[in-house]
Amino acid sequence: MNSALKVITGLVNYFHDKLILLTHYMGLNLSDKQLHFLVIGFLGIVLFLIVHKLFQFLIRYSLTAISFIYTFTVLVVIVFAIEIEQKITGRGHMEFQDILEGLWGFLVAFLIYVGCVMIVYYLKKLLVHLRASRPKR
Repeated sequence: MNSALKVITGLVNYFHDKLILLTHYMGLNLSDKQLHFLVIGFLGIVLFLIVHKLFQFLIRYSLTAISFIYTFTVLVVIVFAIEIEQKITGRGHMEFQDILEGLWGFLVAFLIYVGCVMIVYYLKKLLVHLRASRPKR
């Protein structure tokens, strides 16, 4: 987990340094807060446009897919927060495998849910078919 965080922070620091140099060469005297405002604002709107188009596509087929993506995204944030909290407080061990296992648990539970929904759906369909094929008195 530490090595993954080091890689991520290394990438963030690399782009941060390049952005600072770029704004300096452009003659912009932006504070750290102003850079955060601009960069996160830009990344946020790009991400929003991508997600919006993806969800417009998915809604044609299944609201469940959108609910799954949203839930999975929130869980990723939660499991990372738990592992970071463990590192900060020393109560537990911060491990990337814990993140994977937690998310794997959700995926298995979701597959069980989908299986149950499909069974109920097909049982209802079978019941309707049986009632329709029953001879009338």
